[in-house]
Amino acid sequence: MKKLKAIWELMRLEHGVMIAIAIVVGALIASKSFPELKIFIITFFMALFLEASTFTLNDYYDLEIDKKNKRNDRPLVRGDISPKSALYIFFILFPLGIVFSYFINLTCFIIALITAIFAIIYDLYLKKLKLLGNFFIAYVMAIPFIFGGASVLKSNIIIMDLSPAIIIVALIAFLAGSGREIMKDVMDFKGDIKTGVKSFPKYIGIYKSNILSAFFYTIAVILSFVPFSIRNFTFYYQNYYYLIFILITDFMLLFTISQLIFKKRINMKFHRNFTLLALFVGLIAFLLGAYTG
Repeated sequence: MKKLKAIWELMRLEHGVMIAIAIVVGALIASKSFPELKIFIITFFMALFLEASTFTLNDYYDLEIDKKNKRNDRPLVRGDISPKSALYIFFILFPLGIVFSYFINLTCFIIALITAIFAIIYDLYLKKLKLLGNFFIAYVMAIPFIFGGASVLKSNIIIMDLSPAIIIVALIAFLAGSGREIMKDVMDFKGDIKTGVKSFPKYIGIYKSNILSAFFYTIAVILSFVPFSIRNFTFYYQNYYYLIFILITDFMLLFTISQLIFKKRINMKFHRNFTLLALFVGLIAFLLGAYTG
């Protein structure tokens, strides 16, 4: 049981589930129906394998930094899984994810390949340049919605005519993801300084970094009302299922925003987990809205 828990933590499989839901949301918006079971299964495992493998590689390269930051929530730091085993997991799951994307369509294959290549570049080079790396992680949180829209294409076309709803949902995810990553920079600041990582707290300080994080969250909250208010967003327009759940998300994010702005010291680990829960509720809002709209 301990080993299974460690593998789950290494792969961040809860993120894989959220990515799969985001893909379904994108598919629902694009096709007004759930994707075919075969396509959904292939897409789900593609997302799971790529997410799990890149997180694994991330922890492998982050091992020394995580030790300095006393990240005992990381199984490699605790010694529950060896670095060599983490590499084996990456080299098995990463190619499988790319192969699975090929069997969806050409557009999905290209998106998956480009994203996966940049994920490796991030782990190898951008990790110490968090000023850019943060926004790549935010992109990874946004791209599944677009990928979901691409997965229901009936032919192998590369250029998509994206629904405004997919664009706004992806943008909200990108902004919220940027806020969470800057919060992580603050949480890891002491260890990052020792290892030469270039992050927002290093250049603008911890408090201003908190304000910047709060700014991204605030824009995401404001934009979350756009689909409900504008007729062009057909699924979400005047959809109260969406509104109820998105309000829960917004209130959760507003609580974190208030702490970031008005408190000098906050429990970043708690708020990282709390905002992840908030984003999961937001995913449910997007899913219900697309299904019932």
